Amino acid sequence: MIGIINYGSGNIQAVANIYKRAGITFNIITKVEDFQGVEKLILPGVGAFDSTMEVLNTSGLREILDHYVLNEKKPVLGICVGMQIMSEGSEEGMQSGLGWIKGRVKKFDKTKLNQKPYIPHMGWNTIQPTGNFPLFDKLEQNLGFYFVHSYYFDTTFSDNILARTYYGDNFASSVYAQNILGVQFHPEKSHTNGIQLLLNFANHY
Repeated sequence: MIGIINYGSGNIQAVANIYKRAGITFNIITKVEDFQGVEKLILPGVGAFDSTMEVLNTSGLREILDHYVLNEKKPVLGICVGMQIMSEGSEEGMQSGLGWIKGRVKKFDKTKLNQKPYIPHMGWNTIQPTGNFPLFDKLEQNLGFYFVHSYYFDTTFSDNILARTYYGDNFASSVYAQNILGVQFHPEKSHTNGIQLLLNFANHY
């Protein structure tokens, strides 16, 4: 069963609907008791860094998330801000991140962008995987994914980059560390590619 963490994100139902149509069991997690029977986790992706971390820290979900991910090594997929909070911190706010992957979240440098509006990076863009990964099986690479963000994950180690995307410069559009996966784009808004990616996570991890 897949547990979808509810920290006030607006796209929880969109992710849940994809799994419901595919017949994949899931549970929306709002309290510690909801983790029972969960084998994989999703951190959805709408919201600001600090407010998301504040909910996790005050709800009691932070401790059990750390246990499931770091000790039990359950697969976890972070989407947009759900990926960014896996970092050590962000220029967007003051809160510390989960610290699961070394690096910090930084704002795009406007001086490297030549198309208005410069920020946010919004709309369809392609990804360039750094290797052959099950998360990207059966995707239409030319179609890409839907992005909407002003900040990107600057990983300390390049080995943690699963895919890159170009927007003024190359940035990490997907990161990983063992059982921990993150994508900067929104699969739940990315039509067939997004559906396939969420199914890949459910079936291959």
